[in-house]
This record gives sequence, C-alpha cells and structure tokens, in this order.
Amino acid sequence: MSRLLEALAIGALTATLGLPAWSQGKFPSVGRDATPKEVAAWDIDVRPDFKGLPAGSGSVDQGQDLWEAHCATCHGIFGESNAVFNPLVGGTTADDIKTGHVATLKRLDFPGRTTFMKVPTISTIWDYIHRAMPWDNPKSLAPNDVYALTAYLLNLANIVPADFTLSDKNIGEVQQKMPNRNGMTTQHAMWPGNEFGAGKVKPDTQATACMKDCGPTPEITSELPEHARNVWGNLREQNRTVGPQRGADTSKPEGKLGDAAGPVNVVGPAGNDSPNAKAFALTQELGCTGCHNMDGKLVGPGFTDVAKKYAGKTDYLEGKIKAGGSGVWGETPMPPQNIPDADLKTIAEWLAAGAGK
Repeated sequence: MSRLLEALAIGALTATLGLPAWSQGKFPSVGRDATPKEVAAWDIDVRPDFKGLPAGSGSVDQGQDLWEAHCATCHGIFGESNAVFNPLVGGTTADDIKTGHVATLKRLDFPGRTTFMKVPTISTIWDYIHRAMPWDNPKSLAPNDVYALTAYLLNLANIVPADFTLSDKNIGEVQQKMPNRNGMTTQHAMWPGNEFGAGKVKPDTQATACMKDCGPTPEITSELPEHARNVWGNLREQNRTVGPQRGADTSKPEGKLGDAAGPVNVVGPAGNDSPNAKAFALTQELGCTGCHNMDGKLVGPGFTDVAKKYAGKTDYLEGKIKAGGSGVWGETPMPPQNIPDADLKTIAEWLAAGAGK
C-alpha cells in the first residue's frame, strides 16, 4: 500500500509541474497552456496596424461580382441597403478624404450615418467582412475575396478608382484616404481621464446591479431584462428622425407582439423532444430567428403567418427557403439559405403542418 501511495504522489506531482503556474496556485490540477495551433485558430483579427492581415489581393471588378452574389441581397447593389439595414456608403466628400474628418457627421439634418462616415480604419472593414460575412455563412470568403469586396466598397465610397486592385502591399496607402481616419476620439466614458471636466467622467451606463429577483429568464428571446432595459437611455430618442434607423423605445416595458415600439418576443414550441420543438430549434441554430418570430412580423413574417399562407405546401416552402426572394412579405429580401437538405425538409414540413407548438 505504501508503494502505491508513493507512486500516486509522484504521478500527481509530475502532472502538477506540467501545468501553468497560475493553474498550480489557484486551480490545482486544472488547465494547461493553449498550444500555438490552438491560439492561431482563434487569433484571426486584423488590427489597425495591419498585424494579422494575410497576403492577397482583389480588384474592384472582382469585388462587384462577389458583392452581387453574396452581399447585395441585404446591402443593395450600391451599398444603399434597404429599410432594415443601414447604408454602407454615402455622406462623405472629396474634402473629407483630404482632411480625414467627415463634415456630414455634424449635420443634424442628414438622414443617417453610413459605415464609411464613421469607421476610421480600413482594417475594420476588412476584418469584419472576413470574420462575419456573409451573415448566413461567415468565414466562407477567402482572403482574396475579402480584398476584392473591400475594394468594391472603397470604390463605391469614391476612395479608390474603378480599376483599382487592393492588396496587403497597398492597403496602408488606402488607409491614408479613409474619410474619417482623423475622427477617432477618446471623449467618451470608455476611456479614463477627465473628458467631461475635472473629476466628471460620465459612466458608460446607468445600470444598477441586480443579484436577486431580476425577473424571469426567457428561453428564446432578444429581450433585455427589465432592470437593464433603459441603462443606455432611450434608444428611440438616440436615433435620427429621418432615414431607416429606428430604435426600440426602451423607456417603456417590452412591447407586445406586433408592437412597433419595441422588439417582439420570440417564443418557440414547448417540449424539447417534440417534432415541433426540434424544428424550431433548427430555426435558432440556423439563424432564422434573427429575422422571424413565432408570431408577428420582425424583419420577415412570423412562422405562424407563413404556415397559414402555405398550409400543406412542403415542396414549395423547401424551394422558397433554399432560393430566397422578396416581394411577397415586403421589400426586404431573404437571401438563399444554404442548409442541409434534411434540416430544410424538417423546417418546411413543420411550417406546412401549421408551425405548431
């Protein structure tokens, strides 16, 4: 028995010595250093100094073809977007490109703030497309595709000419033409200091910590808990009165279904083992609930409305989901959905049967 205990003690000591120092002290026998390969898999961001930017290139013409295939459905052929998505380009001038300050940002009568009016660094545009677009299939674009799409946007914003090719070699030069490159500021509460006068640093939020009885936690929702709903002030009042931007009225309780003043609750079928629940779970997993509620219109129609209109039409629904389209429920298009056939069939059958709970 003494030899067994001695062997176990030696084994435990050896395992402990192989752990990071912080783990040995705070969490004995738990954790290990991430391998370089594991870190590299997560460390894909591109920084303003272009650290992390892969080699590659793409032309404006190539970007236009990619844009029309992957991006125009949501963002418009010319980046003008639609009633839901904010415009990406517009509101900048040749003088802005020279000065690095967007004059339109100071105009109270301008319909809205486009992406190129606000974003100061071209690396932000490149990085966001690379990591998050297209929204239904993120990280599917090769680096050369991202260069081409970024070049197309730069051309739409009149920053580069139509025959331009963007690459890792010249992207630094393009940065010197970004309209709002000199518009970055530390005059807000996320930075330390006395930006609001001596000793008057405005907080980021007006939140009150809630540790008990903070309200029910919804199973499926985009609703904020009541104690946190208005901590940033009324979002509706912070949006301009013209243009497509509309915020929720966060000074009031969460709106009911169909209430335009606030987000609509997304409530799915009960019973995790039921066919209905499995189908609805797929709509969450595949991102459908980003645009569709169970009841009531969000961006697109509610599932129950679709079910009523196309009762029993499984094949039609499969084709419509797969192909996408617009015009039936409004001007906002639904892009083609590239999802497994089995999942597509499950969702279509559920809708055709009434989208039951």
